[in-house]
Order: sequence, then C-alpha cells, then structure tokens
Amino acid sequence: MTVTPLDADIRKLEDVEIPMRDGVVLRANVYLPSRGGSHPAILCAHPYGKDALPRRTRTGWRINPQFRMLRQTARIRISDETSWEAPDPAWWVPRGFAVVNLDLRGAGRSDGVGSLLSDAEADDIHEAIEWIGSQPWCDGGVAMLGVSYLAISQYKAAATRPPHLRAIVPWEGFTDPYRDLFYPGGVREIGFSRLWTTLVRRATRTVPDIAVETASRPMEDAWWQSLVPQLARIEVPMLVCGSFSDANLHSRGSFRAFTDVSSPERHLYTHRGGKWATFYGDEAKASQLAFLERHLKGLPRELPRVRLEVRESRDAVHEVRAADQWPPASDPLTLHLQAGGALAGAPAGAGSAVSFPTRRRAATFSWTFEDDIEITGDIRLRLRVTSSRRVPLSLFAAVSKWSGGRFVPFEGSYGFGRDFIATGTMRVPAAAEPRDVEIELSPSSTFFRAGDQLRLHIGGRQLSPRNPLWGSFPALYRSDPRAVCEIHLGDGQATLELPLVHAERDVRAV
Repeated sequence: MTVTPLDADIRKLEDVEIPMRDGVVLRANVYLPSRGGSHPAILCAHPYGKDALPRRTRTGWRINPQFRMLRQTARIRISDETSWEAPDPAWWVPRGFAVVNLDLRGAGRSDGVGSLLSDAEADDIHEAIEWIGSQPWCDGGVAMLGVSYLAISQYKAAATRPPHLRAIVPWEGFTDPYRDLFYPGGVREIGFSRLWTTLVRRATRTVPDIAVETASRPMEDAWWQSLVPQLARIEVPMLVCGSFSDANLHSRGSFRAFTDVSSPERHLYTHRGGKWATFYGDEAKASQLAFLERHLKGLPRELPRVRLEVRESRDAVHEVRAADQWPPASDPLTLHLQAGGALAGAPAGAGSAVSFPTRRRAATFSWTFEDDIEITGDIRLRLRVTSSRRVPLSLFAAVSKWSGGRFVPFEGSYGFGRDFIATGTMRVPAAAEPRDVEIELSPSSTFFRAGDQLRLHIGGRQLSPRNPLWGSFPALYRSDPRAVCEIHLGDGQATLELPLVHAERDVRAV
C-alpha cells in the first residue's frame, strides 16, 4: 500500500447533515475543489464508517486490516481520505467532481437505526441523492460509485429512479443475497458471511440481525426476496464490473445485473485480477472516468459494450477485447462423463456409474484439447445422482486447467491465488430415488492451448483448502452428513457443457 496526504487544493466538509423524511439526520463527508463552483457529484453509501480512514503513525500508515490480511496482486495507491472500498477523492476531485462519502442510517456518525439491503435503505439513498443534487456545489448531476456493499447499495437506490441520478458504477456487487452469498445452490456459506455479519453488527445499529435471519431461514422465502433489487426498474446508464475472480461473493450477481437491468446504455468491465488492485488501478479508473464524463459532463467519451479479459493463468492475460454482448456468441461443446475418469464426445454405456465418499474424495474427469480454444461464458454440469443414505447431498463442482501435467492457478475470492477456473454448488434434497441435478458454474473466460487439459471435479465438500495462509480462507461451506454419492453416467445422464468462443468473430481491441 502507498498512502499519500490529501492535496491542499481539495476542501473537505465534515459531517454534512442530510435530513431524511422522518427527521433522522444522515451525515456525509464532502470533498470539493477549493476554487469553488458547482460540479457533478459522485456518491458512495455504506455501513463501514466514512471516517474509518488511513491514519499516520510514528512507523507509517495504519490502514484497513483487510489490506494486510488478504493477499494483494499489485501495489495499491490511495490518499488518506479514502475509506474502505470507496472512490479516492484525491483522484476524482482534481478531475472536476465532488465526492460525497455517506454513512448509512445507523452507521458511522449518522443517526437512527438502519436496515441493511432493504427498501428503506434505498429510500434513504434516494433522498440523499436528491438533497445532493440541489446543493450549490453540485451542478444537479449525481452518480454512484464503489466496491462491494458500496456497489450493492446502488441497485435498489437506482430502481427508485431519483431524478438527479445520472449514472451508476457498481464495481463488483451481488444482487441476490441468498443465491450469491449466504446459500449458493442451497448450500450454506458459514465462513465469510459469519465474519461479515459479526463485524457489521458490532459497527452499526441495524435491524433485523442478518446473522440471526440467515441461520433461521435456510429456504428462500419472502424475506430473502425482499432484499433483491428490482433490476428491471433500473434505467440510468450503468458501468458494472464483473469479476471472474470473485465466485464466492460477487461474480454471479454482477453479471446478472448487466443482463437484467433495463438501462439502454450499459457497459460491462470484466477482469480476473485482484478486487482492490483492479478498482484503484489506472485502466479501471480510466474506464470509470470516461463513463462518468460522458453521463455527468456530456463529453464525447466512448466505451465498449463489454470489456472482455481472457486469461491463460492467474498472471497471464491472453487477450483483452471488445464484445457486443455477454455472454459472447459461442458454440456449445457437450462432453459426457465416463466411468474411467475421462470426458468424451459420446455418452457412457448404459448402467455405468462412478461413486465417491462425500467427505473424503472427489470424482475427477478430464479432457485434452487438440487445438487452441477459448472458453467464455457459463459452464453447465448436468448429473443424475443417488445417495447411499437418505440424507441431503451438498455437491461441489469445479473446472480446472492443467498444462504440462501441472495445475494452472487463477485468482479467486478474498485474495486466494490458487483458484479453479469456475466453481458451482448445489444441495440435493434427501431422496430414495435418483435425482437430476443441474449446476451452473461461475462465469469465466479462459484460453487453452493445444495439449492443455481441462479437469472436472465433483465432491461432497468444499474443494479448495481453507488454510488461512495458503487456502481459500475465509470462504467456508457447510457439508451434509457422510454418504456415498453415485453419479449415473449411462445414456447421456451426466454431461458438461462448455461455451467455446471463436475470437475471430470479434477481435476489436479495447
């Protein structure tokens, strides 16, 4: 990390009071050019405390501990007025923007009791946007920008259609708490989600207690649905970041936002780098700036519909190109699981099967590419399974790349640097008869050279180690009781569908 003091030419207004409809006061820090005037405003709204900023000590800078705990992929440069996952006012204000860092209701120095992810929270942000748009230092145009919760808070607020809101930039944010984080595929996440809900409970005044609700609501119900934004109501221009690295948290929701909003002008920025190194990096900031200058300043800036980054490995980018849609046009390749551990173009014989103990081993199947090929989009796995006991099965699936007999690592969630290409989970209810299962793996974009191998892994527990030093910590998923899972292979009952993309269809550089 490199931290620098805020430039003296930037004026900071602390604890600016923003009144709400019920008399509660929210507070924000506002950053403005010292020369005065009115400017378009960039708002970030979150529960993490706008004043939780880097602090200078006798030995250096004290920064947010997540930057130290989790592996970073590149040096990150921010000013001492950059709060957690927020835009850096030292970069944005000199480029002609006001920056507003808002404590949500019940968080930081704002009054009241908040309700995270709720419609009431969206109403607060709506009112804050309208208040900001009417201030003398704002020219009437407001956008939202930020990472994670600072992205999530944008969706519901944008769906309320505040008149002063001109654009949003949700940079990696899930859109369905149940499916994207707490119970993906019905499998309960008990690692990061518990850590996050504990930290939020200690730092904010909010109801209900999300940790309590999560534990008591294993099935998707009306309460879970109330937390999901109405993406189809979002009509303002949007630049959304879809990370292939964040399958345990934001990836699926970010891509869902791009496909489901009604915004006629929407853009998707994909990558497979580190979350914060990318957000604060030069290329991402240039894209954010071009987008906001277009929609807040009316400047003739152009962005591709989709910025597609294709990786060969964690550290090797094969290509960055423009695409017209997500997912791009592809030719599906359907491979059939075989009893000997292979993937083949033809179905396995009738009656063939593979079994594995759910807590001890995984079934593995492999395919070797004869030509260079790109796999971009969603990978789908279809199975017919039986359990040796009448208990639920939590199935974990992953696709990995091997080159020269060696595992090829990719960037993953929370700084995990040895992730698979794509992963997926599904909880299968207890049943005496075989059950058909479809698992959609996380979005990805990967290049394979001739001779490289793709491997499919299917297990009954988390496939990546959780060791805090070299594992996927803090991600952790609950397994079901021990059993033997049998995968029925015959007659096309077990298939892996790969989206093969021919890059020559669209080779425009970004």
